[in-house]
Amino acid sequence: MKFFDTFFLALRSVLGNRLRTFLTVAIIALGIMALVGIFTAIESIKSGIYSSFASMGANGFTIRNREMIIRVGGGGGGATKGNTTTRRKVKVSNRNKIIKFEEAMAFKNRFAFPSMVTVSFRAGGGITVYNGDKKTNPNVQVIGGDENYLRFSGYDLQQGRDFNSLDVESGRNVAVLGVDVAKKLFGEDLKNVDGSSIRVGNVRYRVIGVLKSKGNSGFMSADNVVLTTVSNTRRVFIRPNASYNIGVNVNDIKQMDVAIGEATGTMRIIRKLALDEENNFYIAKSDSVAEVLFRSLGMVTYAAILIGFITLFGSAIGLMNIMLVSVAERTREIGVNKALGATASAIRMQFLLEAILISVMGGILGVLLGMTVGNVMSLLLKTAFIVPWLWISLGILLCASVGLISGLYPAIKASRLDPIVALRYE
Repeated sequence: MKFFDTFFLALRSVLGNRLRTFLTVAIIALGIMALVGIFTAIESIKSGIYSSFASMGANGFTIRNREMIIRVGGGGGGATKGNTTTRRKVKVSNRNKIIKFEEAMAFKNRFAFPSMVTVSFRAGGGITVYNGDKKTNPNVQVIGGDENYLRFSGYDLQQGRDFNSLDVESGRNVAVLGVDVAKKLFGEDLKNVDGSSIRVGNVRYRVIGVLKSKGNSGFMSADNVVLTTVSNTRRVFIRPNASYNIGVNVNDIKQMDVAIGEATGTMRIIRKLALDEENNFYIAKSDSVAEVLFRSLGMVTYAAILIGFITLFGSAIGLMNIMLVSVAERTREIGVNKALGATASAIRMQFLLEAILISVMGGILGVLLGMTVGNVMSLLLKTAFIVPWLWISLGILLCASVGLISGLYPAIKASRLDPIVALRYE
């Protein structure tokens, strides 16, 4: 019997038992959907992280008063550490001590390394912005920065101008709007936004510019912001315990470590730390947050593999059981085929092909479902449509392997049936 004859015979048998085939295909599809879906979602998340942090560049670092802690799921391994640990102690009174405005500005003035330095302050994250009878949702971030903040954060202007030194020194009420805020207040046509007046809470600001869209990664609403000067936020959003952030972009990425060392020394002098005291501030590279998130996503990857393999293992047992039942039900058919001249290898090949066909059908369905489910995350994060070709290929290959292994014993059992005994079977 030729291979194609055997193949079409196996295909007819698979399609002839639709309910049994559907149930088996569904079980296998669930396992592959879990694998492909989770990995597609992870790729979407990674794409969102890259788009969020890549704009800051690899040549930047920030100085904060406390360590940045990021946790995905459980566990405590998500801290970004910018300082090497030493044996020096830190005084309790100095731990997480705020970085005052005067200290941040002193660093900006004293740091002589070839670089760009910016001082910023996050004034609030749940603020409503008004333009006449129009208003935003109460989820707008208001951030104060200086004349270097836009470049450090990777923002570009769609129209208008950046802050200048006079804006920063005077602390006057000027603002640059994120594109989402601008469209909410002024509609899709943003030609006449410059010079308009808006109200942030109870304070009026003159709009001097609109930012280009930076995209919403789901981790930060980069377009749902209002930027003003750091001196203005200091005057309007009065917080006695406010801590300011310092950002540094070095001119040459090869000198990053040297710049961090120089920044550490300058900051220690400004903070008046003794030689035996540990740093009471933290330095983190711009890409360190992304690295922490990637490491945390690695745990999700392992969990996805475990879930997928457990499901596929159950599918393999179910498929083998169904194929054994199929052999028992078709004993007379096997006997007739053998009596008509079918060889043991042809019978074995037929049952193996049936098992592989069912598995591959389940794999294809699982891949399609997995891509659909996984790309829901792409829609939420507004990233590109993800097609994980590697996991698609591995998923289908894995399904074929499951079918081969699961169908091997039933196929061997079918090929060894005595045709005389099989013909007598009821």
